[in-house]
Order: sequence, then C-alpha cells, then structure tokens
Amino acid sequence: MSHNPLLFSGNSNPQLAEEIAKRLKLHLGKALVSKFRNEECRVEISENVRGSEVFVVQSTCKAPNGNSVNDSIIELLLMIDALRRASAARITAVIPYYGYAKQDKKTKGREPISAKVIANLLKGAGAKRMVTLDLHAAQIQGFFDGPVDNLMAMPTLCNYLKNEGLRDDRIVVVSPDAGGVHRAEIFAKRLGSSLAIVFKRRPEPDVSEVTDIVGEVKGKIAVVVDDMISTGGTLAKAAEAIIDRGATQVYTVATHGIFAGDAIQVLEQSKIEKVIVTNTIPFPEIENHPKFAVLSIAQILADAIGRITTNRSISELFSEDDEKKTEALTVPATPVPA
Repeated sequence: MSHNPLLFSGNSNPQLAEEIAKRLKLHLGKALVSKFRNEECRVEISENVRGSEVFVVQSTCKAPNGNSVNDSIIELLLMIDALRRASAARITAVIPYYGYAKQDKKTKGREPISAKVIANLLKGAGAKRMVTLDLHAAQIQGFFDGPVDNLMAMPTLCNYLKNEGLRDDRIVVVSPDAGGVHRAEIFAKRLGSSLAIVFKRRPEPDVSEVTDIVGEVKGKIAVVVDDMISTGGTLAKAAEAIIDRGATQVYTVATHGIFAGDAIQVLEQSKIEKVIVTNTIPFPEIENHPKFAVLSIAQILADAIGRITTNRSISELFSEDDEKKTEALTVPATPVPA
C-alpha cells in the first residue's frame, strides 16, 4: 500500500477539505460529484487510486450548494463505493460532523437507531476506518467494527479561550446538561477553572426548560461548553438562567454549529456574549458576524490523517503534558486560495 495518501471531497464542506489538503501539502483528488437531471447523485473518480490509502472528507450536513443532509450521505457512500471498485487499498471516511447521531438508542417503541444505520451503510460501501470529531454520543464508536478515531476540538477551543484571557479563576466552565459533565470537566481542567452544571428537562424534542444550576457562577464569566448547537434555544435559556444567578458574561463554545431553523436570530437576541464554533459544518451566514467566531480544525484532522498513514499514535495529539502540540490548532477559518 502506498504511503502517500490521497484525499477526496464531496460537496458538503469543500473549503475544509482544501484546508486539510493544504496543511498536508497534498492536492485534492479529482472527482466529479454532482447530480443527474433526475436529481440522483453522480460520482466519478478521475484519477488512479489503485493500491493507495484514500481519505474521503465529507461532513454529513447541509452543503453550501443547497444539498441536503441526505444528499451528503449518499455522496459519501457513492464515493466510497467508487473508490473500492477502483481498487483503493484502504478507504477512510473522514466525517468531521457525523449526522443522525442524536438517535443513538431507542427512547420509546418503534424508533430507529439512526446512528447505527449510517454506520452499517458506511461499512457496506467499503469504508475500513472512520475519523470524526466529537461524536454526539461516544458509544457510537461501538457501531463500527473497524477503527474509529473520535478526535476532540477541545485543544483548539481552549487555546482560543486562553488567548482571549478566559481562563483560571476568572471563569467558570458550565455544562448545559448532565450528559455533558465529562466534556465540561475536561475543559475546566485544561483552563484551570471551576465547574457548574445546568439541569434541564425536555418536554418535547428540541425544546428544553432549565430547572436548576449547581455550582457557583456569581461574579464570573461563564463559558458554556457543548458538542453541538442546533436550535440555540437551550443555550439561550441557559445563558439567561446563568446571568440571573449573577454571572457577568456568558460565552458559548461548541464543536458543531448546526444552527437549525431560526437559531442565528435566537442567539443574536440572547444574553450570550459570543458563540464560538469550529468549521466542521460550513455556515456562511455567520462569517464576519460580531457575535460568532469560527475556528478551523483543519490542522487537527490533517495531523490525524498523517499519523494514520504512518501508523503513529493519534492520542498524542491530545496530551495534556505538551500543550505546544496544540498551539498551532487555533487558527481562523479562512478561505484557501484555489
């Protein structure tokens, strides 16, 4: 198998794929990824991949060209199948944002486990490995029979916060729900701060109500840490409750900015000072917006791809003993010249 990896990209996040290729000093593989007139996805790989290690970069999200989440998934599956049939030695699906992850278990009768269905489809298409970032539920890794590298955006987000002076006793890291406590603890340890937890209940999907806050937030800047921002309603309500408890400001950091529906307007009108996300999902509407900051995670994905290709440890990227390894990971998400 060739040690020179080949990178291909679908239409869901081409800018991120270009950034990853640039940092690896590679070019994106030539491929036609479009649609037939009947709206079916059309894929054609335009270069030789025989015997090569291949990485396909594709977030399963809505694309800048208007393609739906489902279009992105079908593009990914067809690209993997085309590469397998072209005799690629090993195909790795690089999925910065893994969609359909919210349904990782049955909460009531006659529901699908959608995250497992997507895993089965990827395996059936020919993906031997998956690289992703901050899965909504870590147990989704168990849905795959092959290796799964669930990377963390935490170093990138923490470095940004440190550069903004948001660290130590000046802040309190807040988990927006009980399920995110472990994630918030990692942030609090890295930033040297205290921890608080928001307790809420969900009367219906995508609707939440804050019931209590455990931990001291009075007189501090609260940094609410989550893995994704969907409708923004949960964070807006959490921010209001935190301010009412005496916090001076509220910042929000999340890996994936989905911003479904009127989320941008909800967050604009909220008491949140700034919303910080990464570019796992492209969202042109928040570029240059004063209330939003978008950080690039291209470097961490490029490092992971490089280490996979050369059979080196990926966990070293997140070593707490050597923060210099992640200093270069905090960079703005800027367009890459063609």
